[in-house]
Amino acid sequence: MNQTIPLAPVTSADRIQALDAIRGFALLGILLMNIEGMAGPLMASMSGVDPALSGADRWVDTAIYLVVQGKFFPLFSMLFGMGFAIMLARAQAAGRPFVGVYLRRVLALLAIGLAHALLVWSGDILVTYALMALVMLLFFRGTPQSRLPKWGIALMLAPVMLSLAFGLLGSAMQAMPEEARAGFEASMAEQAQAMAAQIEAQRQAYGSGSFAEATTQRIDDFLSMIGFIVIYGAFILGLFLIGAWFARSGAIARPAEHARLFTRLRWVALPVGLAMVLVSYWLEPAMDFGRLDIRASTAQALQMLGGAVMALSYLAWVVRALEAPATAGLFGLLGPAGRMALTNYLLQSIVASLVFFGYGLGYFEQLPRAWQPVCVFAFFALQVALSHWWMARFRFGPAEWAWRAATYLNLPAMRRG
Repeated sequence: MNQTIPLAPVTSADRIQALDAIRGFALLGILLMNIEGMAGPLMASMSGVDPALSGADRWVDTAIYLVVQGKFFPLFSMLFGMGFAIMLARAQAAGRPFVGVYLRRVLALLAIGLAHALLVWSGDILVTYALMALVMLLFFRGTPQSRLPKWGIALMLAPVMLSLAFGLLGSAMQAMPEEARAGFEASMAEQAQAMAAQIEAQRQAYGSGSFAEATTQRIDDFLSMIGFIVIYGAFILGLFLIGAWFARSGAIARPAEHARLFTRLRWVALPVGLAMVLVSYWLEPAMDFGRLDIRASTAQALQMLGGAVMALSYLAWVVRALEAPATAGLFGLLGPAGRMALTNYLLQSIVASLVFFGYGLGYFEQLPRAWQPVCVFAFFALQVALSHWWMARFRFGPAEWAWRAATYLNLPAMRRG
């Protein structure tokens, strides 16, 4: 094998076109999910259906909770795992070392994520992706293909079981005599007060604060949320491994050879996942930060697992849409947006912060919930159009170009031709 072949950014001819369209679809879902935490306090958007809403706002909030929230970050996570597996396979085919190149890729993503979280929007997912990608690089790059789904499911179940264990503990504490449970109730009340204080601090810093005040709050948000990586990090790592299986097995590149799998994901995973989410909604539509019991923990567990199952179904349905002549053209339009997914993801946050935050146009908490999806679809349509214009002239999006330059330690040609 030729040992002089360097690893380099993948060419257009080598791309799996379906991945770009799926990334574009995932981008839309990510913005539909994130808009609530951009137009208002981030922590308030993470508590399920807002009980204070009514009418059209309530209907839209419920619909987003059922079909969007918790469904698209798993889809994006699986896509990240697919990218890892594809890059590893290319390195092995080229006979080149992989660890150093991918380590630079991860560190560059970590730097981008930190800048995004601390300077733009604290709801960033890139830092978690970078840290979990490091774990995957260290421990799972040599995992046999057949074991990837097993490890993936185990890692996804670990935080779910932990959540249920805490719920059981909370229920047990509430069943104790009054003297014994007093400390527990005081601790939960203190936690609820701390969360309410953080929501109010976000309201003040992002709604009317300067850029410096908003940045201080973003740092505080980052430090408070980084602890959740113990729970959600394992879940995301499990999704990475599921995605890696789709790439290594050839399922995403040659779906016709895995027709039975995709049929089951379309027609079985969707109703099963939706049923889990509906039961979660029936149990607890809103999260109370001052409550810990088995009912609330079961609702959270069902929402997490049901969202991941629905994400698998969404993946299968988009693959089917790309195969069907009637819908292939429409979903194919998402490809250029997916090719510059990192740029578009960052752009969504930058534009939203400048529209909603106090140091921008100041529309914080002024966009009704019912109108948020309308604005998302309009802005995303603009992103798709701009992505077509950009990719017709350039080989990479701006953020993708910088990411690749840091990964491969050279400056890739930007313009086409």
